[in-house]
Order: sequence, then C-alpha cells, then structure tokens
Amino acid sequence: MGFLILLIVIGYVLSRFDIVPSSGAGLLSRLENNVFVPALVLGTFMKDFTISRMSEAAQYLLAGTVIIALAVAFSIPVARLCHKDDYIRKIYTYGLMFSNFGFMGNAVVSALFPEVFTGYLILCIPFWIVMYGWSVPALLIPVKTDGGKLAGLKNLLNPMFVAMLIGMVLGLLELQLPSFVGSAVTTLGNCMSPIAMLLTGMTIAKIDLKATLTNGSIYLVTFIRLIIIPMACIGILLGLKQFIDIPYGVALCAVCSVAMPLGLNTVVIPSAYGKDTTVAAGMAMISHPLSGLTIPVIFFIFNMLIK
Repeated sequence: MGFLILLIVIGYVLSRFDIVPSSGAGLLSRLENNVFVPALVLGTFMKDFTISRMSEAAQYLLAGTVIIALAVAFSIPVARLCHKDDYIRKIYTYGLMFSNFGFMGNAVVSALFPEVFTGYLILCIPFWIVMYGWSVPALLIPVKTDGGKLAGLKNLLNPMFVAMLIGMVLGLLELQLPSFVGSAVTTLGNCMSPIAMLLTGMTIAKIDLKATLTNGSIYLVTFIRLIIIPMACIGILLGLKQFIDIPYGVALCAVCSVAMPLGLNTVVIPSAYGKDTTVAAGMAMISHPLSGLTIPVIFFIFNMLIK
C-alpha cells in the first residue's frame, strides 16, 4: 500500500507543479483504458480461465451479483440521509454503490493477491453491468442528454470487456499466443497498476482543497465507504460461513471489491457534461490517501476472522 500511495503522491506532484502538461492525464487515461487494463485482463484470463476453474468462476459471479444487489439497496436510502441536494445525493449514491474497484482494485489485487486476480475480475462483472447499464446513465449523466441508457449499454463493449471475452476463449481452448505477442501482453499489463495510481494523483491535484476540507458530508460518506461497508461485508461473510462453505478466495475478492476508496467516475463523467465536480473530487482526494491506512486494517481483520 505504501508503494501505491507513493505513486499517487508522484502523480499529484507531477500535475500540481505542471511538470506534466494538463493534457498528460487525458493521454495516460486513454492508454490505461485502451491498452494497459485490456492487456492485463487478456493475459490473466488466457492463463487462468480454464475448464478446470469454471466451477470457481460461477461462485465468483454469484458473489458479485449478491454484493451489487446489496450495494444498490443500501446506497440509495443512505445517500438521502447524507445530503439534501438531489445532484449531490446522486454523487453520494454512486460513491457508496461502487468503490474504485477498477483502477485501485485491480492494482491492489494484482499486486498483493495475484493468485485470485482472475476470480476478482469475474466477481466484478456484475458491477460493470449495473454501472454502465443503469448507474452511470441514471446518476452521473445529466437528464435530457443524448445517449441515455443505450449509451450506457454500449459502454459495456469497451476494450476491457472485449479483452476479457477473447481471453476466455483462449483460456478455455488452451490456445497459446506467439511468444512475442505474449511478452507484449505481459509487459503492457504490468503498466496498469503504476499508471492507475499516477492518474489518481493527477486527478486529486486539480481539486479545490479549501472547499473539500470544510465539507463535513464528504467525511461521512468516506467513513461509510472505507470502514462501515467493508466491515459489514466481513460480518456478513462471517455469518454465512456458519451455514455454508465460502472459499477463501471468493471471500477475499468480495472484501477487496468493497474496501477500495471512492471511485473516480463521479469526477470524470459529470465534468464531461460541465457539471460541478467539487464534491466528487473531494471524495476522491480524501478517501484515496486514507485508504492507505484502512485497507491494510480491513485485510488484517479479515484474515483474523475468516480463514
């Protein structure tokens, strides 16, 4: 976690002091979404998504479906209690519904728990479906803009999902890429984690610190995101283990998916439509550095209670 937080700090410094031009973050973001993440996903599924592991895949997929269903049921009423403004409520709803399970989650799991990374990607499939099928169009895109739900569904066919499908086919058929192609996929995939953290720091550098640090509701939502939700997940898993056998890898991925800080979509998407992102950016700025402390604590508690 110290390594990941250090990269966030480096990204912050690069952007804050204009060492990297403002267009640099956009370029890195495109490379991350269109090259590095797809390469990591392709390589992982090609290697690990085999017939012998199909039964495990079903368990991860079921776990992800349950988690996102509970997240939707929890986030909507809680967000209503956190703020009166309808727009900010939607931002909080999205932030409570989804952690940064993509950039941050992929970086943490691939670095700390590579043995369950394939399972983590499968567990997150229902998250992506709900995110682009409903949450992004309904909560983050302003009303009466073009695209709507069809645009959200179209976003499911992004490079990461295409790479996942190709990786699934190659893995199930046990097909091997030429060595030079495989080396390129591995090398590009290894760039995912550091670039994701640099991008997080560059995003935080653009935030109005005064407006952020004096907004009490941001701290409340951050506390719920980083402490309450992960601890509730551990409690639910502990209770379920009394009745059913939950594989350790499934339980670990479940906790990873909810223990990450608040996501960056609440900043990136509304800003593209000219909306105020002060609150959303503040959530990102406060939650990401704090997650360097909370994530190790959550995993420590998890390993104490769930073997």
